[in-house]
Order: sequence, then structure tokens, then C-alpha cells
Amino acid sequence: MTIEKLRPSFTFDSDRLHELAAIVPEAFADGKINWDTLREALGETLEDEIQEHFGLFWPGKREARRLASLPSKGTLVPQPGQGVDEDSTHNLFIEGDNLEVLKLLQKSYAGRVKMIYIDPPYNTGNDFIYPDDYSEPLEAYLKRSGQADESGQLLSSNTRASGRYHANWISMMYPRLLLARQLLSDDGVIFVSIDDNEADNLRSILNEIFGEENYLVTFYIQVRSANKTLSEKMDFQKLIEQILVFQKSSAFVPVKENEEYTLEKFEWKINELTKGKKINLGGRETEIFKPGEYELIRVESSIDNLKETWATGSVLRVNASGKFFGDNLEQRKNIDGLGILYKVYGIGEDGLGYRYFTGPKKHESTKGKFYSGVPNQRRKELAVGSSFKSKPINNFYNLADAFGNCRHEGEIEFRNGKKPLALLNIMLNMAIGADDLILDFFAGSATTAHAVLQKNQKDNGRRRFIMVQLPEPTDIKSMPTIAELGRERIRRAIRQMKKESNGKLIFNPGEDFGFKALKLDHSQFSDWKPYFEKDMAQLELKFQQAEIPLVEGWKPENLLAEILLLQGFPLDSRIRSLPEFKKNDVKEVSSDFCQHRLYVCLDTKIQSETVAALHLRSEDILVCLDSALSDEAKIQLADQCNLKVI
Repeated sequence: MTIEKLRPSFTFDSDRLHELAAIVPEAFADGKINWDTLREALGETLEDEIQEHFGLFWPGKREARRLASLPSKGTLVPQPGQGVDEDSTHNLFIEGDNLEVLKLLQKSYAGRVKMIYIDPPYNTGNDFIYPDDYSEPLEAYLKRSGQADESGQLLSSNTRASGRYHANWISMMYPRLLLARQLLSDDGVIFVSIDDNEADNLRSILNEIFGEENYLVTFYIQVRSANKTLSEKMDFQKLIEQILVFQKSSAFVPVKENEEYTLEKFEWKINELTKGKKINLGGRETEIFKPGEYELIRVESSIDNLKETWATGSVLRVNASGKFFGDNLEQRKNIDGLGILYKVYGIGEDGLGYRYFTGPKKHESTKGKFYSGVPNQRRKELAVGSSFKSKPINNFYNLADAFGNCRHEGEIEFRNGKKPLALLNIMLNMAIGADDLILDFFAGSATTAHAVLQKNQKDNGRRRFIMVQLPEPTDIKSMPTIAELGRERIRRAIRQMKKESNGKLIFNPGEDFGFKALKLDHSQFSDWKPYFEKDMAQLELKFQQAEIPLVEGWKPENLLAEILLLQGFPLDSRIRSLPEFKKNDVKEVSSDFCQHRLYVCLDTKIQSETVAALHLRSEDILVCLDSALSDEAKIQLADQCNLKVI
């Protein structure tokens, strides 16, 4: 096996290069890119840098991209006592700058999040944006949040007087969305709330990061009533906000409601009074009947009748018969005349072997209709019982009442853009299954977490959430930051649901009424800084200090959490101390997402009895302090497993 020095690392750029190498392996040699070979491989698809092209550009774009690739110097440390059922829960609430947190989650959660919902600042000029520091983002955050010696203003407003009003907001959103995409599973989806102030820019960002082909829909949400009393000085009353929806790839399949399939629209019969004129249209045999050569009769609904459908709108794009009409019949009135019946052979799933179309009946018209029978599959289902069909998902919801009444939801009053549970339920119902992971990295008052818990309680699901929230200040003494407010809301919601659960006749043993609280802080690993002086004594001292590359006063529980992130284990992994080891504290870490196990011993000395009793598999990983093992023990353990030393 191997012996490896364990150090903090970042995978965002390396993962993307790995994906590129899988597609164009010939362009890589010794881990480096051969640009000439890559250009040859891409050929005509490579854009000339001199040529102008369509896209989103703003002052600061290069820095925003670089910021997403800049490794974080932080880690996530547990906050015991801040959560609920912390040892058994799979839910997480993380306090910290979401940019740094998204970086830290990459190894453990890349490709594992099914749904992301965020409600970022709308950049109205009065709200706040996150002022990212491009040189020391973690240090800047810790200073603003009062965790470092220098405390400063937490956030800054982005007024319209700013010279980079829109650019500042885009630079804040771009790297976060870039990192968020990596966390989504291939069948994942992201929902982003916005109003019309930055909707166009947000759509452009998402188009660039996710690909315009992965845009699904824009939800239009009525958030306030039209009859609400407003100032007469306002020229316009804004009632609508938007939610932009993008999929990670075409693997995403939305969950749609079903409705019973009925025969009420199958109420037409067509009688041919004579033989039609035969022609070929679009490669299909077709008979043409002029007015007077056929009868179109409306009758009582029956399984043997036909259904009338207008060939217009989206039908022309998504329906085979609609496409045929648009491609071949829409302009035939100039050739065949008005009121024509077309009998086209080889179309349809109703077993008839043909489909009837009618052309325009007026000179100013271009659209017509087609007539289809009950599909064969529906006939089979109806013969043995009921048949159901899926309903398209609406893109407009009037939630004015829900927004007006959500102020006290979760027993927490929050006036700064609080979203109602009804809104989150729409997205959860559309996007996720019973075992999926949901991420909200602008968590606010934690409506998303509350909605996930409620949905699990309703259908015995096992969905998990990760909430991320900056400690923005509030005017509530008992909850001085929004992060604390969000945690308290989850705690109160859990208390209420536990009361309700105790009264249920059927108990769900898998119910997860809990969450683990973590906080962004400095890494437990010391940061090596280059030394350029000629003082050999100081240089030797720096090397001695680097032998144990941990910060002074490091805590085992915090280092353990950092090790999980470095080794790609989720923060809700199962951790247990192994009782068979009497002389050392050896912890076994396992997760359903990892095939191998992780063993961690952070004792200053690992006894020979422990080394002898460790029977590990070749794929397992053991992490310990370098100084805790003798050279002989290192060789012995490296022969069993992947040994990583600190």
C-alpha cells in the first residue's frame, strides 16, 4: 500500500481537468495540458479570441472565476449543543461564508446533491451583498464576523451610486454558482429566487455555468396582493417575483402530478363520403378530401371515437402530429384550398394506422386540427381499471396570502424576505425523491430546512438538508445573527413536529428530527508561509515547527471533522470508537457513499498492541499523527492499508 502525508487540498480545478482529460486524453502529458494538441482536437469548435462573440462580460469576471478556484484555508468545526440529536442526524446547518463552505464541501458532496434552492440578495440597492476579498477570503470573513482579532463591518450595501452596481452583484454570485453546480448530481436541479432587478443578469450567469440548453422554466410567483395599500408616489406596484430553474443535465426528470385519464373529449366521428385524392406529403401516403366529401360529426363520448386537438402553440413542437402539421400542412391552403380533410397514413399510437387533419377554414388562418383515437396503451389500462396521465407543471403560482402570513411560520418572526413553506413545497414536490439531499446556501430563516422536515414527516421520507448561512446581524437580542435565528427556527420546528409525531398511530423509526451544527473557522493545519530571510536558526525553527503541521491548541474533534472533508466522507458519516482497542482511541468512519472505511487515531502515541490488532483491508484508510508511529509500525500498516500521516 502507501504512506502519504495528509495536507489540506482543493479539488475544483483538478476535478475539471480530470473531466477534460477523460474527453481529450491526447492533450495531456505528465499532468500538463499541451495547448497546441488541445486546439487541434477541438478544431472548428474552438473560438478565435480576436473574434467578438455573445456572452456575459463585466468588470471583475476574471477575478470572480479565479476566486472559485482559490483553495479555502478554512474548515468546518462542530458546534456541540447547537443542534438536535447531533450524533444520529443526517441534517447539517453550517454558519459561515457560503463561498468558503461550498469549496470545503466539494470532496465530500460533489455530485451528491439532488436539489439546490437559494434566495440570494436581490441587489435592490438597500440590501447587502457579500464583499469578497480576492487575496484572503477566509481572513476577511473571520474579521467581519468577529472571529478574529480585528472586527469590522459584516456586510456592505451595494447602492446604485456604486460605480460597479451590477458588476459587484454578478461577481458575488458567479463563483458561488460555479461551485454549486459541481455539488449537483447529474439528475439534479437548481432553483434561484430573484426579482426583475437582476433577473436578466442571473439568467445570463446560469446560461454560462449550466448551459443554455439546461434552462427548464421560469416560475412566476405572486408575492403580494394587488389591493395592498401603497404609497401614491409609486408608479408601479410589483406583485411578481421569479424563480429560475436549471437542470444539471438532461438526466433530470421532474415529478409531475397525475390525473385520471377520461374519455370525455373523444366525441368526434369522421365519415368519408367518397374516395380521396392520393398524394405524398412528408414521405407519407395521404388522402385529400374537399368540403362535401366528408362529414365531421360530434357524438356522445366513447372509447371508439376521436379527440380533437388544435395544431398550434407548443403542440407544433412536442407532438408528432403537431410537427407533421407544421412541417407539411400549415401552408397547404394555397395549394388545396380551405376546409380540407387530410388522411395521413403511418401516424399515431391508436392502432388506426392513420390520422385525420383539417386545414385552415379561413383565408386569414394558418392553423388547423388533428383527430386521434384512444392510444392502445390507454385502452389496455382502461380495460382492467383506471388509467392516469401526468399533468404539466404550472409556471405561475399566486402565493400572495402565503407570503403575507408566513411571518410567524416556524414560531420565528423574520421580516427580511422570509419565504413561505408553501413556496418550498412546490419545488420539493417537483424535484426530489424520498432519499435525496437538498442544499440551501443562502438559508436565511431556514424555511428550506423546515419544509424538508415537514415533508419527511408527511410521507415518512429520508430526505436530508444542508443549510449554509452567514452570521448577518439582526435586531433581535436573543438571536443576534440570522444564522442563530435559522438554527432556532429549526429547533422550534423539530419540537413541534416531535409533539405531533408522538400522537401518530404509526411511528416511523427512521424519522430524523435533528441537525448537526458546524461553523466555518481556520483550518487545524498550520499555514506554511515562504521564508526568504537568511537567518538559519529561524529557518531551522520553521522546519521543526512544520514537523507537526497542526495549529497550536488544535482540537481532536475539530481535526476529525476536517479529516472527513479531506478524505471525501460526508459530515453525517457514522463515527464510532472501537471498544476492542483499550490503549488507544481508534475511530471507525463509514458512509453509504464510500465503499471503503476510514480509521482515525489522533493519540500522540499508538501502542504496539493497537498496531498488531489493526486488521484493515487494502482499500481502507488509516489517518494518524506521523510522530505517533515508529518506522517499523508505519511499514507494517502501510502493507495493510492506505496510511496517511499528519
